[in-house]
This record gives sequence, structure tokens and C-alpha cells, in this order.
Amino acid sequence: MDLSLARLRMLRELHRRGTITAAASALHYTASAVSQQLAQLERDVGARLLERRGRRVQLTDLGLLLAEHAVEILASVERATQALEDAGESVTAKLTAGVWASVASGLLPDALETLARTHPGILVRTRELPPEATAAAVRDGALDLSFVLDYSNSPVTWDRGLERAVIAVERLYGCVPAGMVSAATVTLAELAEHPWILAPARSHFGHAVRLAFQSAGVQPRIDHEVEEQATAMAMVAAGLGVTLVSDLGLALRPPGVDIVALADVFTRTVSLAYRTNTARRAALLIVVDAIRTAAVEKGLGADMSSQDVVPAANGAEGRGSWR
Repeated sequence: MDLSLARLRMLRELHRRGTITAAASALHYTASAVSQQLAQLERDVGARLLERRGRRVQLTDLGLLLAEHAVEILASVERATQALEDAGESVTAKLTAGVWASVASGLLPDALETLARTHPGILVRTRELPPEATAAAVRDGALDLSFVLDYSNSPVTWDRGLERAVIAVERLYGCVPAGMVSAATVTLAELAEHPWILAPARSHFGHAVRLAFQSAGVQPRIDHEVEEQATAMAMVAAGLGVTLVSDLGLALRPPGVDIVALADVFTRTVSLAYRTNTARRAALLIVVDAIRTAAVEKGLGADMSSQDVVPAANGAEGRGSWR
């Protein structure tokens, strides 16, 4: 009997989540693809593993038995992978990282260039996801690591099943049409006098900015809700309003905008999340170090003397984040 690890992973996720749709979402496949692969797994085993109950599927007794063994098998594969990497003369691994626009353009190019030179056996692939989805994808095994965000005025709850390595601390700045503000600094209250371009309130960033406005005792007029910093800055350049932009987002700014320091200090912490029991740990820590070094070289390094590796966020997955 030849059992596919990919199909066992699908069976494990179905057992965890209860529906093919939820399992497919966690693994970033279509529900149809997961159904087809599970049907093939049944043929491989020569027995029924699933049974229909109305619109839902349920694992048979044999399906439950195999799903329980799948958890052990997949964990053993991770441990074996780690042992082989540790035994090799050089570290080799293929890792998939969750990213969004500003970190993909602002941190990864320098870090991956360094890795290619110093550790050519480590290959990092990236998958762009909404920031709210990356931590969950790491926990579920779809990603090996991912960037996560935490805002200074809106702390998140951290998932003890993950670790996070703090990478950088970014400041947020006012982004205004060119020539609109002549002062070196501006307050949120002063910016609230203009129309705003902002992430939705359901997003982590949108929530954090709205909290900041509440603390300042002002209520901005939000004319446009958009998800991406680059999109918001393009609208600012067109004179449609003002917004906030992070240090890494500055690399994406178009002509026709001015960046002004905020008198109200507003920061966000950029971290990398990964599983506490992950295989490829040696490679992961090398990647973390390369990305952290890239942040330091851009002047964004965080002080890790008191907080180096801590449990990683699940609060960040519940809300979207300005990216």
C-alpha cells in the first residue's frame, strides 16, 4: 500500500475541521481538488474512509483510524526532515513564507539575496495572503512561516502554538497631497480636518487608527476604504484625501505625495511567526536572521534584548492589516 503524504494531510485536515470546504481552505486547494484526492486515497487503501450524511461527509471508523495515524506519520516526517538537515554539512530546506506587499518589496529582496549567497541550500518561496490569514496558515501547516503585525495602541492575543521572532518596528506617517502641509510634523487632529483614505474598520490597521482618533478626541471623515497602502497613496496623489503609511510602505509611494512625521507617535511591530514544533527549525532561524538583518540595515531593527522569541499572534489573523 502506497500512501501519499499530501492525501494524508488532506485527511488530517478534514478530521480537524469537519468539512471538505474548511479543509480545502486551510490547505489552499479547491474543495473539488480535495474531494478528488480523498477519493483516490480510498482507492489506495481499498476501503471506504468517508460517508455522506446529507450535504456533509463523515469519516468512517477506518477513516478515523487512518486520520489518527496520519497525525503521527506527518509529525514523524517533520522530525525526520529536521534530523536530515541537522546531519548535513550545510543546511538545506524549502520554505514557504506568507507575505504582503510592503514586506515583500521592502525586506525580502535584500534578505533573499543574502541567503542565496550565504546559504544556497535554503529556498524561500512566498505566498501573498491577507495579513489576517497568514498566522492561521502557519498554524495549519500551509506555510512554514509568515509575517504578522501588532500595532502600538491595539495589542493582540498570541497563540501559544506558534512562536514569533520580532523583526522590525515601523513608524507610521501622514501621507498628504504634495504641498498641502508645510509644517515638519502634524497631529492626527489636524489631519482629521481633511477627507481620509483608510482601511476598513474590520481590519487591524483600520481598527487601530480609529482608536487613535478616539484618543485624540476627533472623528475623521472617511471617504474611501481600501486595503493596500499603495492604493491609498495613489488616491492621495490624486488629491482624494490623506492617509497613513508605514516605513516599509514608503518604498511604494508615487510622485505627488508628501510624507509628514506624526506628532502622535504611532508604531507597529513586524514579526515572523512559525510553529513551535516545526521541522526545518535550523533553516527557519537562518531565514529569520537574514530578514532581521535586512530590517536593521534599513534602520528598522527592534531591540531584542527583552523580547526575542515569544508566542505568536492569533489576534492578527482575526483582523486584516494595512499592508
